[in-house]
Amino acid sequence: MTDSKRKSIKDKLPAEALEHMKAAREEMRKSMETILPPGFLQHRRAARTEMLKAFRSMIDAAIEKTEEKGKTA
Repeated sequence: MTDSKRKSIKDKLPAEALEHMKAAREEMRKSMETILPPGFLQHRRAARTEMLKAFRSMIDAAIEKTEEKGKTA
């Protein structure tokens, strides 16, 4: 596939449309904050952090396994 076929959405949409999409996302975020119970966003952030740490742990284990196989080869 050539680079011209792999353009991101930012390259395909007018700048004005991207700005409106960004503003809409921010307003949606603000509206959700008023609906959700206090502390929800902190718990969601903590959960996301823990999931990312889990992925990092799996990646680290895969790297170690790869390095061990390289040493024995």
